[in-house]
Amino acid sequence: MAHQPDALWETVLSLHQLSRPNPFFAPWCRRTRSALTAAGLVSEARMLTALAPRTSYFPDFLTPTAGPEAESGAGAGIDRVLSTGRDRLRADIARLAAGRSRPSTWLDEIAAGRTHALRRLGAGLHRYYDLAVAPHAAASAACVGRDRRHRARDILDHGSERLLANLGPTSRWRPPVLEVDYSIERELHLEGRGLTIIPSFFCHDHPITLALHELPPVLVYPVARGPLWIPESPTRIPGGPALDELLGATRAAVLRSLATGHSTTSLAARLRISTTAASRHAAALRAAGLVATERRGASVRHSRTSLGTELVDGGGHALVRDGA
Repeated sequence: MAHQPDALWETVLSLHQLSRPNPFFAPWCRRTRSALTAAGLVSEARMLTALAPRTSYFPDFLTPTAGPEAESGAGAGIDRVLSTGRDRLRADIARLAAGRSRPSTWLDEIAAGRTHALRRLGAGLHRYYDLAVAPHAAASAACVGRDRRHRARDILDHGSERLLANLGPTSRWRPPVLEVDYSIERELHLEGRGLTIIPSFFCHDHPITLALHELPPVLVYPVARGPLWIPESPTRIPGGPALDELLGATRAAVLRSLATGHSTTSLAARLRISTTAASRHAAALRAAGLVATERRGASVRHSRTSLGTELVDGGGHALVRDGA
């Protein structure tokens, strides 16, 4: 079982809640729609919903399976999405478009692996995640944590089959077969492979899996939730306008984005700027001691230093230290 919510599964499944919410998510849905409108991100949300509709299928490449040594988090996950091979992009988009009466130019460009289309996809995923999912990470992690602890006790007391027998009212464990109510008829044979079970905060009322049989078997299930969730009010934009005045709007956006580590490519996609510009801004922030850069093989990873975090959290005001 996964240890925490998967950022990309939560992102995609929250889009499904946004289009047709479970009553538990109704207040979140209203607030998120208002926030998307205020931030001018309605078109990005529509674009993502077109790519990940709440139907019987959305492209598997949007929720890549990370290996045990792979970096976690939304930024690393989006990097994996954007590195999907063209054959896979073409096959997944063709499957998505099969039941549509009108072709989508943007989907065609994604299928062809066009750089500008993938950059737009990366920026859309980053911006939507930052606005709709990340502010509620603590609430979702707490809910998932409670679910995991409960199920871990069950496994210790009653064995792993207890987990499969209690995935929810839409699932039935009939050894050696797990039956799940699903919108289409299909069978998934493990054939000796392990099954990764991922708890999800935003998942709708039944478990969900990947479509392609050759991919590592995954089962995402909804954690136990209460009747209604009233999310906390959104926090202010880190740093506020003072940070923009101090560093410039783009460089301030780079510093805000590096609360978690990003490659230069991921940072460029997130902010919809060129990789050259992203590298230049990261270098300037690194020279000021606000960003640290770590090389990992052929790529680099940028992240905020404690000084950079203090500047962001302090509203963009200059930091004065004793002896400075």
